[in-house]
Amino acid sequence: MIELIFHAAVRSVRASHSNAFVAIAKNILQIVVLVAAFYLMFSVLGMRSSAVRGDFLLYVMSGIFLYMCHIKTVSAVVGSEGPSSPMMQHAPMNTIVAIAAAALGALYIQVLTVFVILFIYHVAFVPIHIEEPIPAFGMMLLAWFTGFSVGLIFLALKPWFPTFVGVAMSIYQRANMIASGKMFLANSLPGFMLPMFSWNPLFHAIDQARGHTFINYNPFNSNWQYAFWVGLVMMMIGLMGEFYTRRHASASWSARR
Repeated sequence: MIELIFHAAVRSVRASHSNAFVAIAKNILQIVVLVAAFYLMFSVLGMRSSAVRGDFLLYVMSGIFLYMCHIKTVSAVVGSEGPSSPMMQHAPMNTIVAIAAAALGALYIQVLTVFVILFIYHVAFVPIHIEEPIPAFGMMLLAWFTGFSVGLIFLALKPWFPTFVGVAMSIYQRANMIASGKMFLANSLPGFMLPMFSWNPLFHAIDQARGHTFINYNPFNSNWQYAFWVGLVMMMIGLMGEFYTRRHASASWSARR
């Protein structure tokens, strides 16, 4: 099964383009454009003073990396092969393999993108220093895990409510542009605003990642355990929903999408 997941993950990486390097380059370009846009926005609006003391561009990237990893994983899982897909006619293939391959393919692309961008920035521009690189990378894995869990729930609902899932996915992605907290620090929020963001597991993952990245920031208003347990609960709900959906699979579902 591991070998099958590996080959399916390679197929998912090459899904957006026949050349895997071009597929990764497209993702790198998307993140670079997003980083540049947020950097200009912070500079024009004079919001740089609200950032943590340290490398400002690294502060911007620390939020965008986790946001993109989360959102891309949600999209990859929702877009994975369903129970009525022709791919499921092949004996070793099943929906669990397809879901795992889509999630791992998204993680591979995002991790490779992060390392390439940080390497280029470190070599060509300014040497970067990440205070605790392994825990910071762990927060990226946590953002991926929560994205995987959210994607599972959307995937289980997709055959039953395809239009609703499409709209809900779009709303979720747009809402996380703000609700993820990548544009500000949790410690800088007033008490009455904190509950507006603390429900979001991605908000906790990004804030904790900045605490591991910068020596001058200690995140008091977030914790990674909350994000982990919420992701675990959502994953269990999503797996149960996916199992129920798979038992009621119909070839006619493809006509409804």
